[in-house]
Amino acid sequence: MAFIRKKPREQQLQLYSKERFSLLLLTLEEHYFEQHTANHLQHHGGRSERKIRGSLKICSKSVIFEPDAISQPIIKIPLRDCIKIGKHGENGANRHFTKAVSGGISLIFSQVYFIKEHSVVAPYRIERGTMEYVFELDVSGKVEDVVETLLQLHRASCLDKLGDQTAMITAILQSRLARTSFDKNRLQSVSEKLHMECKAEMVTPLVTNPGHVCITDTNLYFQPLNGYPKPMVQITLRDVRRIYKRRHGLMPLGLEVFCTEDDLCSDIYLKFYERQDRDDLYFYIATYLEHHVAERTAEGYTLQWQRGLLSNYQYLLHLNTLADRSCNDLSQYPVFPWVVGDYSSSELDLSNPGTFRDLSKPVGALNKERLERLLTRYREMPEPKFMYGSHYSSPGYVLFYLVRIAPEYMLCLQNGRFDNADRMFNSIAETWKNCLDGATDFKELIPEFYGDDVSFLVNSLKLDLGKRQGGQMVDDVELPPWARSPEDFLQKSRDALESDYVSEHLHEWIDLVFGCKQKGRDAVGAHNVFHPLTYEGGVDLNSIEDPDEKVAMLTQILEFGQTPKQLFVTPHPRRITPKCKSLARPSSYNAASADSPVSPGEESFEDLTEESRTLAWSNIARLRPHEQHKIHKEAVTGIAVSRSGSSVFTTSQDSTLKMFSKESKMLQRSISFSNMALSSCLLLPGDATVVSSSWDNNVYFYSIAFGRRQDTLMGHDDAVSKICWHDNRLYSASWDSTVKVWSGVPAEMPGSRRHQFDLLAELEHDVGVETISLNAASTLLVSGTKEGTVTIWDLTAAAILHQIPCHSGTVCDTAFSPDGRHVLSAGEDGCLHVVDVQTGMLISSLTSDEPQRCFLWDGNSVLSGSRSGELLVWDLLGGKIRERIQGHTGKLSAADLTPPNLLFPPADVPFCSGKLPVCPLGRGRSPPDPGWPGHLHLLG
Repeated sequence: MAFIRKKPREQQLQLYSKERFSLLLLTLEEHYFEQHTANHLQHHGGRSERKIRGSLKICSKSVIFEPDAISQPIIKIPLRDCIKIGKHGENGANRHFTKAVSGGISLIFSQVYFIKEHSVVAPYRIERGTMEYVFELDVSGKVEDVVETLLQLHRASCLDKLGDQTAMITAILQSRLARTSFDKNRLQSVSEKLHMECKAEMVTPLVTNPGHVCITDTNLYFQPLNGYPKPMVQITLRDVRRIYKRRHGLMPLGLEVFCTEDDLCSDIYLKFYERQDRDDLYFYIATYLEHHVAERTAEGYTLQWQRGLLSNYQYLLHLNTLADRSCNDLSQYPVFPWVVGDYSSSELDLSNPGTFRDLSKPVGALNKERLERLLTRYREMPEPKFMYGSHYSSPGYVLFYLVRIAPEYMLCLQNGRFDNADRMFNSIAETWKNCLDGATDFKELIPEFYGDDVSFLVNSLKLDLGKRQGGQMVDDVELPPWARSPEDFLQKSRDALESDYVSEHLHEWIDLVFGCKQKGRDAVGAHNVFHPLTYEGGVDLNSIEDPDEKVAMLTQILEFGQTPKQLFVTPHPRRITPKCKSLARPSSYNAASADSPVSPGEESFEDLTEESRTLAWSNIARLRPHEQHKIHKEAVTGIAVSRSGSSVFTTSQDSTLKMFSKESKMLQRSISFSNMALSSCLLLPGDATVVSSSWDNNVYFYSIAFGRRQDTLMGHDDAVSKICWHDNRLYSASWDSTVKVWSGVPAEMPGSRRHQFDLLAELEHDVGVETISLNAASTLLVSGTKEGTVTIWDLTAAAILHQIPCHSGTVCDTAFSPDGRHVLSAGEDGCLHVVDVQTGMLISSLTSDEPQRCFLWDGNSVLSGSRSGELLVWDLLGGKIRERIQGHTGKLSAADLTPPNLLFPPADVPFCSGKLPVCPLGRGRSPPDPGWPGHLHLLG
């Protein structure tokens, strides 16, 4: 069970035999204030009496006596059922006692609960009728104070209106908190610097415990007002891995702290009385973590999941955590889908799509006939309308599944009773059938169904959960025929969750629960509309002035369940299918290949395999400065490397196109087309022609063999910023707010002026276009504008697929991933953004402290060039910078990747250009002295 999973299994089983008192004996929203060592005086035979040793616990709505002897039951007396409370002997002792008891407190009441007799977890035994109990305190001097407290709490419990009761108890609680403060003597070290102290409550399932919070420069502390279950809870800040703001009771007052990366269970969940206190504490811890832990977002996890770094199970856990779902809050417990729809076959066939539940529909829409009835009611319903009268996740549903391992939670939720035996979690198949056919049953599953702890399926505690109508006792959960044991059931359920079918369709269920079909028009179309009160923002409790109405509303919401926070507003991308996973594996997976020998000349560039490219990227962080060459007078703007790797062509703001020989290390040609800057260049197939774009609005074609300008395309009304070529088509981007597609027929004879250019399409933008890139098939184009918008175009229809406002400034560079599933963009704002091509969803964002001007990437790792001249190697999946390579003193503006066998084996060698432009790096050599604008740097 998630919220007690941190305890060893042996301790879980001992929980019910040794730890008898717990906050679960209190009613919902009740507080435990104080305890006193005392004797319970029992009367026998009119004159005989005996003392039962134990502790008297004063709570906001009850008095609880816990005997030391485990054979004796815990006694709980609700204050609302008390007739008289006072010092024993006042106004005459009760007729059952022959004399007044010194230090005694008398309670006369009409109802009492007996709990855990002989330490057995079972429904509470209730006795009714007028009775008197006397409790003798060890410290008689405290009797008057205790009686006064009980009388005050009794008055609160007897108020007619629930809102008035809550307000008075809250005032008593706040008064107690105000009279106490954090005990600084309990700090771990005298040298700790205290930063903040405030009042809060520690949240655990179904109960909250008030106390004081203190944060120092090294620790976070919580000191319970009642000292239960221990005087102090301490969290060391250096152990913290994640923190999340939470809404608790629909109010933005919660904060959850995790000291593990992947565990569903947090180390502490705090609810504050003031939002500012919560935000201040969050800010302090977040500031501390900034230098220690990378922040995680839903988008970052999405990219990891798509690329296979996270399993379906892990991804759903992360989404639940980000969507305010917590194992400490049963009204927002993590929700998982039913994925199997076959609980009758003897074998579970995961290759058969018919085995699975339709993940594109909510549970309530899986039965067509039931859905029609619900829709008929929905159409006739006045506003606000809803399709389902119950939710897919609620405290009752969570404990329905977990009653065998958490019976005390069920007893707490249901006032000391288990549910009717026939309505218990008796059978997997019966439960699934009821979810399909039941008029009000639309529940999903919980993470335990895909975990490794079978305890919730087995009655290990030998609980008496009742007898069914057929006469059989409720015991272990009945498993489907295809499961040989509880362990086998969980394993096969997990296999189903990770199956190809679920991987291909899980995004549809995510749309319903966490995404774009959670609410609004899309939710109506998907038949996914629940009661308005279950949605975040569905009700503003602060706007409700009537205290009775506010308490009733809050109680209704907490018991009904809540819809997760919406994480995605666009359709969720699909997972990459298994056949593509080999291309999408993170570079770190191939680290073992980094030292594999690759001999120069062993293979030609034409024979370059996917494995060698993977090897190159696994070595990318090893790049070091190798050579630099003075080529241009001003910043280099573009770079192209011949297929053989022997020649490097560069353009510059000095208006020249230059050809540099890597073999002779000499400048071979310098060409000027106009007196304005050139912005980019590329080599046409065959390496016979270089194409350059210019700020003079033209595109120039230069014949290498004949050493002259071959043609000029005058195609734009402003500077041409970037060009691409594929399959006899030229794509040109311009500051005139267009991208144009031209058909280009290469000359039959090198140097002849026979290019024919026809305008095939004009892709209009609102502002100037700074950069473009094509996917491998040239069916899609991505453009980046001066105002930060990234647009993905369908070239077959010349239409926009997605338009994403990614950056706060100019988009410097864009590129598709090798598999074409993602687009990466870099901007003047210092951000790198990954967009899913299919859905247009922004699925990952990374930030640097300066603009990244250009980049190369393999879908998982990125080599980017910054304005300062630094090269950064990014791990996209890990969300961090792996390496910083200092190679330039001015901004980088272009990069290229050249064949490994002709440069510095075994890795592909990038060329980068910029104001101390481009740098190839050789392993084991010292970096060259800084250069100047117009330099070419080689990295190897």
